[in-house]
Amino acid sequence: MTRWNTSHIPDQTGRSAIVTGANSGIGYVAARELARRGARVLLACRNEARGVAALERLRAEVPTAEAEFRQLDLADLSSVRDFAATLGDFDGDRLDLLINNAGVMALPYRTTTDGFEMQFGTNHLGHFALTGLLLPKLLATPGARVVTVSSMLHAIADVDLDDLNSERSYRRWVAYGRSKSANLLFVHELSRRLAAAGSKVVAAAAHPGYASTNLQTAGARMEGRRSAERIIEVGNRIIAQPPDGGALGTLCAATAPHMKPDSFIGPRSGLRGAPAPSFRAPWTKKDTTSERLWAASVELTGVRYDFTPPTTT
Repeated sequence: MTRWNTSHIPDQTGRSAIVTGANSGIGYVAARELARRGARVLLACRNEARGVAALERLRAEVPTAEAEFRQLDLADLSSVRDFAATLGDFDGDRLDLLINNAGVMALPYRTTTDGFEMQFGTNHLGHFALTGLLLPKLLATPGARVVTVSSMLHAIADVDLDDLNSERSYRRWVAYGRSKSANLLFVHELSRRLAAAGSKVVAAAAHPGYASTNLQTAGARMEGRRSAERIIEVGNRIIAQPPDGGALGTLCAATAPHMKPDSFIGPRSGLRGAPAPSFRAPWTKKDTTSERLWAASVELTGVRYDFTPPTTT
């Protein structure tokens, strides 16, 4: 994967992809580049106006794109269920690629519609439920992949299995790190269960390094901390790489041939640059922890995974 870039993306003609949070940032870039290579792409976004605007922008940048928008709020499990239930007209029973990209970062304490801490509920539980509900389509599709976007900041905190919703105490950056560790534990456990079922579906993870998106400023903006927002904006301009660079890890994990299950791909330097296998905290590959988080996620979301291979007629 030396100096891997978008020119290395194989032809995606005939393949279908869902990208969550595709209205901006690395999600938008991932959707655009997949469409540029011929994939049929669905932009799954919470905000309808922003989602429609992103779709129009994508079609302007890639006139040949086969793309559409559908509303999905990962902080509301009823929205996740409705989204999955109405996908029958999107490429039938197949789904080649699910990119779990959407997320929130370092917000003041908030809860989802279902009462979960917002970062854990959106970044992990929403995608856990979505993947489980779409699993039959993935299992029915040869060469299918699930790519979940984590962060290098997963390394600041392991999940707290006794306080998943930060009810005892809440520190926004610790909660973010825990949600991103949860993403990696999810990929680890999903890979194990797919292998045990004899499935060839590949579950991998990626991170963008330090990419300039609106994710970093959201928390400060919500609280009206304009000085903090400006500092972050300056840091984004000076240090961060643009979304086009940040999306390379996602696109590599999604399309590079022979991607191994449970891989974690990000910028070679950690912050920016061509994608490569990334540092990963040891706790994100602990089987006992991933098993317990999986069981808790099933209980909290009500979504049970069925790894039964699809029948052929």
